[in-house]
Amino acid sequence: MGPPRRIIAFGDSLTVGYQSPTPQSPGGTSTPYGRFLQELLGDGAEIWVSGVNGEFTGEMAMRLSREVIALQPDDVVLLGGANDLGYGAQPQAIMRNLVTMYERLRGAAIRPVAVTVPSIRGFDALIPPRQALNGLIADYCRSKPQPLINLFAATAEPDTLRLAEHYSNDGLHLTTDGYRLLAQLLYDQLFKAAASSID
Repeated sequence: MGPPRRIIAFGDSLTVGYQSPTPQSPGGTSTPYGRFLQELLGDGAEIWVSGVNGEFTGEMAMRLSREVIALQPDDVVLLGGANDLGYGAQPQAIMRNLVTMYERLRGAAIRPVAVTVPSIRGFDALIPPRQALNGLIADYCRSKPQPLINLFAATAEPDTLRLAEHYSNDGLHLTTDGYRLLAQLLYDQLFKAAASSID
């Protein structure tokens, strides 16, 4: 049996697994998808969660070297851009930060895994910028090629493109089911085969 695969989940509150307070959980809670991915992969992987609530992609880029590359993981699942979009940043500017991180990871012999920004509920005007950014991410991943997990498509209502109510209790962050779904997508599309080869 080979050594466990080292995977870092890197990003903002969607990586932290933040959930807004509810009557059942007045203080809010965190259910990071990395925890669910660890359950799926078992001893075949070591998952480290490196998320910061409210972080912008420029801030992610600044901590990439010391908090990610220095650990020399095999893969980095990178999800960022929602906060930038919320403050009116242009998709092209956000994409420049993402590309910088993708390329720095590849330069360090680490596989970047891109994740699209999920949709939003209650702010329809903010859906098109998400689609624009996600289109840029998808185009880039096709050109490399680089793995891409389409979280937007998996959690949006097909008819309205809004974040499905089942997957969010505040219109922005995911529910436990939403975070669990992201872990399942990563497992099914990327890591299941690797885990089988280790066994």
